[in-house]
Amino acid sequence: MRAGLWKNSHLSLIIGHLFSEGDRKMGTRGFEELRVYQLAEQLADQIWNMVQSWPNLARDTVGKQIIRAADSIGANIAEGSGRGTYQDNRRFVRIARGSLYETRHWLRRAYRRKLLPPDQISAMKAMIDELGPKLNAYLRSIGTSNDKGPMTND
Repeated sequence: MRAGLWKNSHLSLIIGHLFSEGDRKMGTRGFEELRVYQLAEQLADQIWNMVQSWPNLARDTVGKQIIRAADSIGANIAEGSGRGTYQDNRRFVRIARGSLYETRHWLRRAYRRKLLPPDQISAMKAMIDELGPKLNAYLRSIGTSNDKGPMTND
């Protein structure tokens, strides 16, 4: 195994352990374990990799916009889970859903500007088609509509 590959894998394990250790100690489930968050990460990473091969003008315009939109999906899921109230968590999941729609918009622009071939669009569409309903299901699972209190007893 190459040293760089081991180093990256090992680093990922360490980072994953560090950032979820506090959640395990408190007996809560970290956002990193949520399937909806994992899908958001996969979509954002795939978009990042895709944009790297674009020409400068496309990267600096559509590319930056689509990367920001896609990164915001997972970032808002994470931020909402750390806010401490069901109401805030739901609000950030709604923002994440808006970022998903923005990502769809930028993918349409990229396709129409011939930056993406149909096979890449199909792959992205499949991820988005899975992520949208999962975001909605996650939103419905957060507390109750009348519950505005804290998510924990601390």
